Amino acid sequence: MEEILQLLSEDARLTDAQIAERTGISEAEAKDAVAKLEKDKVIRRYKTVIDWERAGIEHVFGFIEVRCAPERGVGFDAVAERIMEFPEVHSLYLMSGAYDFLVVIQGGNMRDVAYFVAEKLAPLDHVVGTATHFVLRRYKVDGDVMVERAQAKRLPVTP
Repeated sequence: MEEILQLLSEDARLTDAQIAERTGISEAEAKDAVAKLEKDKVIRRYKTVIDWERAGIEHVFGFIEVRCAPERGVGFDAVAERIMEFPEVHSLYLMSGAYDFLVVIQGGNMRDVAYFVAEKLAPLDHVVGTATHFVLRRYKVDGDVMVERAQAKRLPVTP
């Protein structure tokens, strides 16, 4: 199963036949394995990594550090459930260290992200502080390099 998951994490468009060929199992076994992983919600969905900058579409990502006071009896889960409800929330992580949650927001521009933090996130019960960081450039996303690598400027060494 781990090998199939690794293959699909690298290329979600692989067919059952391609998975079978790369793992050494039959096509029917590959199909059944993927179906079971989907049914068990191990595979949550298939997605595309988009280079919004190259597409000419403005998207701004904000990383918001959130400090909060956990709710008695339910800890951080109740706060997380409330934050997850917002459609602007791209990802949400419970963290160790100086803050409790890392909230990743996707907006059309910086004003959208700032509005979300000021009007929706910061006023929530149990949120005691936020710090917002804007993504200026994405170099690598989900393992995919998003920038063209510069060619070496050195001349080749010849004997």
